[in-house]
Amino acid sequence: MSHPHSLQNRVAIVTGAARGIGKAIVSMFIQADARHVVCADLLEDELADLQKEFGDRVTPAVHNITDASGWKDLVARTVSAQGRLDILVNNAGILVFATLEETDPDDFRRLMEVNVVGTFLGMQAVIAPMKQAKQGAIINISSVNGVMPSNFVGAYSASKFAVRGLTRAAALELGLDGIRVNSVHPGGVNTPMTNPMNLDQEEIDAMYHFVPLQRSSQPEEIARGVTYLASDAAAYCNGTELLIDGGMSAGIYFPGLPGAPK
Repeated sequence: MSHPHSLQNRVAIVTGAARGIGKAIVSMFIQADARHVVCADLLEDELADLQKEFGDRVTPAVHNITDASGWKDLVARTVSAQGRLDILVNNAGILVFATLEETDPDDFRRLMEVNVVGTFLGMQAVIAPMKQAKQGAIINISSVNGVMPSNFVGAYSASKFAVRGLTRAAALELGLDGIRVNSVHPGGVNTPMTNPMNLDQEEIDAMYHFVPLQRSSQPEEIARGVTYLASDAAAYCNGTELLIDGGMSAGIYFPGLPGAPK
């Protein structure tokens, strides 16, 4: 039985691929019959583990997403080796926990450089081969914080709002050439980036009592949405903002009133 969101014969680049959401996306793309996935990251050991797991279906690429020339080289090597490039997932990102008052300006600049400039450079680098093919799918991983900011991650929220804006502008410009550009907005995902203290699942879930589904999410749940947007099943999705947040952004509860969590 074929995968409902088949990526048969597709070639993809996924950034931040070595762990967390990125690794889940690579795995899901392989399950969806993608021909080849280029796994870009700075974590060399984890990339080597990916290749051990998936073999010649993947190519590990040590890649700094803030390096424009590195992007050009990565895309050129991918097209040369695979003959095509169908999908880009801009997933790599960093997170700074701090109030705005206490955020170091250098940390803010670094956050914007990775989360925003890195996404911009990735999109820019794939435009030419996708235009030539008259098709392509770009998926930018934003965040629920790109729709609904929260305290203690103000700088991160600003970067993810910017990713959201870049995505919508690109959808307008590139849709004319058959290139679809969409964003995914995860909420509460249990990954090494969001769970640096390595709390167990029960402890993490307890922190999300304000979310209608009463738990955090898993990287695989985000990867399914990304795979859908990369596939022909989403052929008429362009500029779409896919929230995968358990209802976090749906609204707020008034404590004590019927329908609120106890």
